[in-house]
Amino acid sequence: MRKDVSGAMPEYHPNEVERDWQAWWRSMGFYKPEFHPNGEPFVMVMPPPNVTGSLHLGHALMASIEDCLARWHRMCGKQVLWVPGTDHAGIATQVVVEKKIMRERNQTRHDLGREAFLQEVWNWKNQYGDTICNQLRSLGVSADWDREAFTMDERLSQAVKQAFLRMFASGKIYRANRLVNWSPCLRTAISDIEVEHIELEEPKKLVVPGHARPIEFGVYHSFSYQLEGSSDPADRITVATTRIETMLGDVAVAVHPKDPRYTRFHGKFLSHPFFPDRRVAVITDDVLVDMEKGTGAVKVTPAHDPNDFECGKRHNLEQISVFDEDGRINANGGPEFAGMMRFDARFAVIKRLKELDLYGERIPNPGMRLGICSRSSDIIEPMCKPQWWVDCKEMAGRAAQAVRKGDLEIVPKTHENIWFQWLDNIRDWCISRQLWWGHRIPAYEVVLDGVRQPAADCNMKYWIVAGSEEEAMNIALERFAGIDASRIAILQDEDVLDTWFSSGLFPFSVMDWPNTEAEDYRKYYPNQLLETGGDILFFWVARMVMMGLELTGSLPFKQVFLHPMVRDAFGRKMSKSLCNVIDPLDVIHGISLENLNDKVKKSGQSEKEIKRALAEQQKAYAKTKGIPECGTDGLRLGLLSYTAQGRNINLDVNRVLGYRHFCNKLWNAVRFCMPRDGSSVVIFPESGLPSLDEALDTIRIAFASGSDDACTVYDRWIMSRLHRTSFTANNALKDYDFATATSAMYDFMLNEFCGVYLETTKPVFSSGLDSHKNVARMVLYVCLDHILKLLHPVMPFVTEELWQRLPITRRPEGESIMVQPYPQGEATFVDERAEAIVDLGSTLVHAILGTRSGLGISPKSRCDIAVQCQTSEDEKHVVACSLMVATLAKADKVTTLSSDSRIPSGCAPCIVTESITAHLHVAGLIDFAKELDRLDKKRSKLAESIGRTTARTSSDQYQNNTPAHVREKEEAALEKLRAELASIDTAIDSLKSLSQGN
Repeated sequence: MRKDVSGAMPEYHPNEVERDWQAWWRSMGFYKPEFHPNGEPFVMVMPPPNVTGSLHLGHALMASIEDCLARWHRMCGKQVLWVPGTDHAGIATQVVVEKKIMRERNQTRHDLGREAFLQEVWNWKNQYGDTICNQLRSLGVSADWDREAFTMDERLSQAVKQAFLRMFASGKIYRANRLVNWSPCLRTAISDIEVEHIELEEPKKLVVPGHARPIEFGVYHSFSYQLEGSSDPADRITVATTRIETMLGDVAVAVHPKDPRYTRFHGKFLSHPFFPDRRVAVITDDVLVDMEKGTGAVKVTPAHDPNDFECGKRHNLEQISVFDEDGRINANGGPEFAGMMRFDARFAVIKRLKELDLYGERIPNPGMRLGICSRSSDIIEPMCKPQWWVDCKEMAGRAAQAVRKGDLEIVPKTHENIWFQWLDNIRDWCISRQLWWGHRIPAYEVVLDGVRQPAADCNMKYWIVAGSEEEAMNIALERFAGIDASRIAILQDEDVLDTWFSSGLFPFSVMDWPNTEAEDYRKYYPNQLLETGGDILFFWVARMVMMGLELTGSLPFKQVFLHPMVRDAFGRKMSKSLCNVIDPLDVIHGISLENLNDKVKKSGQSEKEIKRALAEQQKAYAKTKGIPECGTDGLRLGLLSYTAQGRNINLDVNRVLGYRHFCNKLWNAVRFCMPRDGSSVVIFPESGLPSLDEALDTIRIAFASGSDDACTVYDRWIMSRLHRTSFTANNALKDYDFATATSAMYDFMLNEFCGVYLETTKPVFSSGLDSHKNVARMVLYVCLDHILKLLHPVMPFVTEELWQRLPITRRPEGESIMVQPYPQGEATFVDERAEAIVDLGSTLVHAILGTRSGLGISPKSRCDIAVQCQTSEDEKHVVACSLMVATLAKADKVTTLSSDSRIPSGCAPCIVTESITAHLHVAGLIDFAKELDRLDKKRSKLAESIGRTTARTSSDQYQNNTPAHVREKEEAALEKLRAELASIDTAIDSLKSLSQGN
């Protein structure tokens, strides 16, 4: 049932206005593509938020952009399908739930067992999945909620299984023992996107999970290997490493083949100090070794370093893994160190090397990059593990070529370089994850006589990829036909697939792929657009393109639009560790400073971070005592306007409040025109307004008459500006230029419609011609109707409510602004003469108000204005805009003077243009002595400030030590002060001249 908006308009309250519309829109079927069955399709899928918790402002930006596009295309008559969904987010969700059960019950997932733990995760998903969808609805998201998808729904899970089977059959998926990013704390491989890199400019101690004491990073440790069979110190090779504990897995030392220092060692062996039976080969490798760096010798640990791994393949070196999955030293590390945590072993290895007189020194390593697990803050350990991999080379080539040929467009185009850089240098993708939450890998290991076969980890004879356990067993019986069936068993791989694998299928799995005969797949695949953040261009977008081409033979979408990353007001990434994440609902509904502080205090972060975050909150929100209620419409307008900043949005929440005020201004503009009890001025009559077409016909007839009695120049001007704004908005939205679109609408509504037209129309309704009143009424109606429609994709709630409140007779039941035609603009309404006249009026008003302010004239005082013009054309234009000047510049009378006319006495001159000067009659409005005294004092303070700043910024110390951007900023501020000083000097001279004339 549609919300009741009858009765007098109250004051604007966002929560009241935004209530009930979402449910009505959905009940009317407006969100479904079937609403415009004959329209051209516009299809996109929502980047599915992780079910790890609630939404943040980055999600709010995504929702605002995509909903803006969906509503705009829908109003343009398109058949819009926007599919919402959520992502199971394997590792992220599992970590959150593991922490929850540990905190609440002091249990691990292993204590619960796989089945019970997975039930806990499903409970979490059901709670937070619903929360996320409700948050999206509160943001006005007009997606087709009946098609809502979750990446572990049965339908999507079947698509994932089929994708794996098909890619394995085509040779794109294979099993191999290779290096992965290993998180010992989580005991799983993680993707590159889950690895955060920090740069250490100096040695630094970090807290590492599983270690009792902080561990130092950012240093090299050097040590020596002794030539086999020699005890001569001259027969040693010294190497340096940041991970000295990995020397337990060293199998070689590499030198450059052209390095004369080591020629005599070529082909020889070194003794490992802890393993007498292990021979450490001296190899030559001009890829791994830079002989100008360090000692020119490099230790080689193929099992624990990506560069060493490649070197090991080139030289057929043994891989010796010395870490268990939890980061402890295993048996390969020797009995002396086995069982130690890896960084505890670091200290023990150094101690033993010192005892053997093989340790060299500790050397700072400025600029060291350290990989950290974003989920656990653990230090990433490169480890060799048997895993499932995707061969990406051919798929990546096709994805890169699609952009090069123009088949796939990336907006902004600047992201193309990143696209090519990643895809042209792609590595194979590890898709195994040692988790319980996720899509179980449909691969089965064959076990004979209850015993795993030697080397079965990567021997595909013992691995079967199949759609079910039954199918796998049938294949096993056929493959091992010579063995009695009772001796054969199969075990499904315990691992699950990387979340990005299922996410990579999202544009077509939600359309019922692999059923290519399904109606949604036939009608809506490929999609038209993929909108997402630039930070996951490779991790998600590239995978969707590669997998779409591989599995469907088509690009999954035709365009990619990448929105900026939302950061805090200081330009920092929003993260829980910084306590600077802002809940969009706190902006929509408002939150007190006390409650903001409570959130920080309960964040679980360090005391230092909490103290810093509380201080920042105090600084940002003390004046407003928290975040005031801004409403969804205000937040959306603010976020879309902020996109002008480029790749990053430094969001100051207090600025969003300004957009809430804009909503209030829009509300009051409509309210001003509505029928009101006791008002002597009737704008929109109680009897109601005609249809929009009838109103436009009335305006066209008046404009076509050419008579000044039919309409005013302001009517022609505002209609011209309205249609130019429509052109700008449509062109900007086509180009995903949301900042230009919102700026054009904002400027039209606030500055032109409210700031000029409404004000100049008030005298028309109080004392103007009836013909002028009638046309002005229709113009007001058309302008409000059009601006509400223009703004609707940006601000859906307030525009729907205000549009429904317009007193239109014969409005059809069930009509909504969201399915009205979007204003495209009509060139016939563009009137350059009217715009030139009102532009001159604006220039006059701006100059006159500036002069009044400079002279200290009270805003309440009115003064006559005589405008002296050098040309007859100027005089005609001034006469035409005199009502505007009188109204906005607070003048009782505006007259014109020719170039040779005598200037009235008691007037202050105001230069408007080269050929126009306004003379303000200020006699009796100014206490000259008092005003001169005020300006003199202000001038003295300003001159003193300029002097101090000039002296400080002129010093050699400032010039040599201050960054260029800071100097430029201070110079700009100084120029502003100098301009203000010049303005005061002009006002003082003018006052002195006037006082002497009086």
